[in-house]
Amino acid sequence: MAFNVRTYAADALIDWQQGKHYADSLVKRYTRDYSLSHEDRNLLNAIVVGVIRNQSLLDHYISILREGKIDTEVRTVLRVGLYQLLFMGIAEHAAVHETVEGSRKGIRGLVNACLRRALREKEELLAIQETLAPNIRYSHPKWLYQHWLENFTPEQTIALMQWNQAPSKTTFRINPLHPEAAEIIAQSDKALPLTDIEPGNENLPAYFTSNGLPPVEWIENGLIYIQDPATRHAVDLLAPQPGETILDACAAPGGKSTQIAAAMNNQGTLTCTDSNPKRLPRLDENLENQGVTIAEIEIFDWTEPAPLEWLNHFDAILLDVPCSNTGVLRKRVDARWRITPDTFTQLQTLQLNILENAIECLKPGGRLVYSTCSIDDAENTNLIKQFLTKHPEISLQKETQIYPFLHQTDGAYAALLVKE
Repeated sequence: MAFNVRTYAADALIDWQQGKHYADSLVKRYTRDYSLSHEDRNLLNAIVVGVIRNQSLLDHYISILREGKIDTEVRTVLRVGLYQLLFMGIAEHAAVHETVEGSRKGIRGLVNACLRRALREKEELLAIQETLAPNIRYSHPKWLYQHWLENFTPEQTIALMQWNQAPSKTTFRINPLHPEAAEIIAQSDKALPLTDIEPGNENLPAYFTSNGLPPVEWIENGLIYIQDPATRHAVDLLAPQPGETILDACAAPGGKSTQIAAAMNNQGTLTCTDSNPKRLPRLDENLENQGVTIAEIEIFDWTEPAPLEWLNHFDAILLDVPCSNTGVLRKRVDARWRITPDTFTQLQTLQLNILENAIECLKPGGRLVYSTCSIDDAENTNLIKQFLTKHPEISLQKETQIYPFLHQTDGAYAALLVKE
């Protein structure tokens, strides 16, 4: 068996199907374990992410090319080969030869036969896409497609799935804590201002895009932070002020924390908590890189009641709760296959619990922004309505719902709550 990038891609995808690992972590692990070059790492990532993103469509093609049952290993290798042939534009002989040679000897004949047939019938296979059910054509679980049809128009649902199938743009914002950042980025032809996003608070930093990654020195020197514009809505509603005492309750990896600190002009106190100690080093690194000097980092699980010293303590709280990720399926390709119809109900219980514990930490007159990267009402506006029925002392001042198919950014929700 001749090991190559296709072999590693198939092995990573088999690992992924066990449900214990995310695609990006598997790519990092295989790159490290097999000392892959930058070029091979990019190919591995493209195949793994592409197969996951197009899984239903690839499986439909496999059902045409091979009747009857096939085991997980064969199906995975065929997905890898077909993705290269039909989507990547890789030289056909290289895609077939390397995929076949990289597979186990006992299945090479079957893999070779299916891929050779796919080559002969390539035009017909690609033309079939137009006739397929949308959930197959755009590779989303059928239940999720039907769920969206109950909440959005058919046109919006199709647009949402099309958005999720497109590669993500690299977007970033200027770091106001480095005054030189704005001038450096403004003078560069490597940063293109995003002009088609929903207007936000004019005091918030501008967002840009670039072809590929922006210059590494911009990142290393903390001049920019790679982040989607949808994240700014929660911070906009929170409206942090210099001198305040603010809590970012689910802070890692720190994107919104650094926005809050910048809005505070590094004046006041920012407490950043996260329940996972493994995420704290990255949070600390990002805060330091961005020049944040007012942050205190604590390990805390907000499913538990808050410490006594935090009760009625904060002027403002950002509560970016765990959610279904339905607004960021373009970036988090795993998520569509991990969530189930029960996910929303299960998460709502968790989210309400976290909100109940966090709201106790607000001073009278304080404000809390509840936010998610979900586009599902069960986690967003419906949850807030349910919460408010039990808390007459809390009022909803404003809420914002961002949809990819309307706003051309990640999906996001934010609700501003004020405590009497």
